[in-house]
Amino acid sequence: MTFPVVGMVGGGQLARMTHEAGIPLGIKFKLLSDTPQDSAAQVVSDVVIGDYRDLDTLRDFARGCDVITFDHEHVPTEHLRALEADGIPVRPGPDALVHAQDKGVMRAKLDEIGVPCPRHRIVSDVADVAAFAAEGLAEGAEGDGFPIILKTVRGGYDGKGVWFVRSIEDATDPFRAGVPVLAEEKVDFVRELAANVVRSPHGQAVAYPVVESQQVDGVCDTVIAPAPGIAEALALQAEELALRIAKELGVVGHLAVELFETADGRILVNELAMRPHNSGHWTQDGAITSQFANHVRAVLDLPLGDPRPRAKWTVMANVLGGDYPDMYSAYLHCMARDPQLKIHMYGKDVKPGRKVGHVNTHGDDLDDVLERARHAAGYLRGTITE
Repeated sequence: MTFPVVGMVGGGQLARMTHEAGIPLGIKFKLLSDTPQDSAAQVVSDVVIGDYRDLDTLRDFARGCDVITFDHEHVPTEHLRALEADGIPVRPGPDALVHAQDKGVMRAKLDEIGVPCPRHRIVSDVADVAAFAAEGLAEGAEGDGFPIILKTVRGGYDGKGVWFVRSIEDATDPFRAGVPVLAEEKVDFVRELAANVVRSPHGQAVAYPVVESQQVDGVCDTVIAPAPGIAEALALQAEELALRIAKELGVVGHLAVELFETADGRILVNELAMRPHNSGHWTQDGAITSQFANHVRAVLDLPLGDPRPRAKWTVMANVLGGDYPDMYSAYLHCMARDPQLKIHMYGKDVKPGRKVGHVNTHGDDLDDVLERARHAAGYLRGTITE
């Protein structure tokens, strides 16, 4: 019996957890990683060390793979088109993935298909930023229209490549990267949501419950599934919106749609990610089929698994590095205190502020589930000591 080989470009924790999801299915993985120390390179047996930005490296890596997928969106679009021209299935393909690679392309496409987004446009210089800010003022209103958000169209993640601009004096840094800059209104939102869906090549799609994503300093800190108190109609709207985006953009695999819930009860699309996503890590222990397992199924065009939750509430809390590098010694306390706790570590060196793992908790009482997740994450980091 021959099992397919999935080629994964990128050696981070998303690749590590996707590989884990393929093990029970007997799926073979081949990894293109930057270094042997990368998270996934520590656990995948077939690892190629190389530069994903080099086309010859990508072509050599793709030999023997039945499909290519990714744990990041940074592979040059033209390289992915070259792989497709070589007859190699790339999922998601370049025509879809470019919308997660380039925020300007994404905004233009979402406008075209009628998806609600923050007010935005590409700006050319500081003077153009000032003009964009002023355009947001209501007629007769005083002020300069700040604050606004500036983003480089390519290369940003986890708050990098994003600037909260309070005045025109703050607007110079984004242009130093030498890439186009997208200006967006600062949305008056009450919370951030995420809608996670998975779509296969022949069009089967599933949607996970809409979650609340809580950020600290631009980095995801806590995810609550499902989003507490969300109106049923709004949750359904978010799921349908994510499914429509996946279909319109031709996404194959996992799609995360990051959303703003506004004070007046609307949802606006903030970002797209075409890979497993931090807002879906709760599914490892809280859903019948995890985002990672369904991503594997989708890129191989297997029937997708049930996305329904296993418990009333599941909470994911990211474990960030701090000044306490010996996290393993904290296991004794965390596991004894909460036998239902699920710890997922990425094999990374501990550095302050770096994502090195996450924990999942579940149960029927949200306050209890939240407290357990945050206590475990804090104890592993060393910010909680009792």
